[in-house]
Amino acid sequence: MVNYRNVLLSLLILASLASSGEEEYYRIETVSTPSYVSFEISGMDTLPDGRIAATLRKGELWLIDPRSDGTDFKKIAEALHEPLGVLWHNDSYYIAQRGELSQLIDHDGDDIIDEFRTVTDDWGLTGNYHEYAYGPKIDLNGKLWVTLNQTIGKKIVEENRWRGWGVSIDEEGNLTPENCGMRSPCGLGANATGEMFFTDQQGNWVAAGTLHHLKQGAFYGHSDSLEHCSREGSPIEKPKKIESGIPIPGAIEKNPFLSPPAVWFPYRKAGMSATDIVCDKSDGEFGPFANQMFVGDFTEAEIHRVFLEKVGGEYQGVCFPFRSGFQSAVVRMTWGKEGNLIVGETNRGWNSIGSTSFGLQDLIWTGKVPFEIKEVRVKPNGFLLTFTQPVDPETAGNPESYEMSSYTYLYHSNYGSEEIGTKDHMIHSARVSEDKMSVLLEVEGLRRYYVHELKAGGVQSEQGEPLLHVNAFYTLNNLLH
Repeated sequence: MVNYRNVLLSLLILASLASSGEEEYYRIETVSTPSYVSFEISGMDTLPDGRIAATLRKGELWLIDPRSDGTDFKKIAEALHEPLGVLWHNDSYYIAQRGELSQLIDHDGDDIIDEFRTVTDDWGLTGNYHEYAYGPKIDLNGKLWVTLNQTIGKKIVEENRWRGWGVSIDEEGNLTPENCGMRSPCGLGANATGEMFFTDQQGNWVAAGTLHHLKQGAFYGHSDSLEHCSREGSPIEKPKKIESGIPIPGAIEKNPFLSPPAVWFPYRKAGMSATDIVCDKSDGEFGPFANQMFVGDFTEAEIHRVFLEKVGGEYQGVCFPFRSGFQSAVVRMTWGKEGNLIVGETNRGWNSIGSTSFGLQDLIWTGKVPFEIKEVRVKPNGFLLTFTQPVDPETAGNPESYEMSSYTYLYHSNYGSEEIGTKDHMIHSARVSEDKMSVLLEVEGLRRYYVHELKAGGVQSEQGEPLLHVNAFYTLNNLLH
């Protein structure tokens, strides 16, 4: 049996070691929250005037006002049913509660909610503890999106409609079921072009943490949600059979309706329970990672960075370590007016590393550019690495400065999966570009639908500095020819 206390202690030690170098580039500042309430942040959004709307897990809506003389907090609504997201839209607050999407309106401008409206309650609720609802977030077409947690251990199909599904809602409150196969889709957010993505967390049918592109008619893997395919409005025809108990590449071949993740977050190497998604559109105020995505993690209380590219018309990409050392589980994030990333935390009484059970912290770029692998792109015979600073040609041009392996997972109804089918890849050459900002790696035997794990421990910058983070995890769904 796994001793989770020992696991968390080990993770805490590793996080402390990692964060000691990261703080030179990204500083964490703790914001004092009201002492008379457990400030378990479950949703956040930034208002046009720079204030932050925050829901608390136990049913309240607060306004947080960052000011020069200290942060001001004001409760403006209560009696919500475990809200797990808030969006400022149409001069009001849209909140996903367990059983409905609500619009909260302040008619007289006194920062107290006057009216609660039900936008839609067209999804099921049985009382099962796992029936969370996340969102809403808004896409490039103005549609609101909500992702619905799968009911766990209880299959009352008539009462838990659309559980495990992603749904969109229009301005009139009409709900459209869009896709299914989700387990615990805690994170929801748009990329730089406004396309929607969600994260899922390891469990039954979900081998490790994932980032998926939200597409109409997609099935993401959790079979229980397929029971709702017979409902009116479903865009998905229920398959007669699901082939399982086989490696992911074979499962995609035998189940062509199965949509693989754009990015895998290898378990414990890149978090244990992915949460919120934000995209850096700060025009450089947050550092050198413009238009990349940042994904929170619950158990390891950290944030990962994601770069995506489109290959064969589909998104795939790479995740990197970014910033560890937060005081509690990273659940929600939003951008501050100064280009800072505001991090809302609660471990909900579950296990996460850190010194507290909940809180609010700021992540601030110090202005110093870390030496990092900025991007990884697949090429016909390998990968193109782009860096944040010029590399040392001698170390970066030496194939022995790099290691690469690939592995996959089992697609099955069991809880999670170990890495399987691991293979080491020969790196034949490393060609440094003329401007020293990129390196083309020629790699033997790339494998479709496998995670390709890169370690670049031997690479130095032109100034002789090592990489801040040497690991990158690329999910290779489509090859270039």
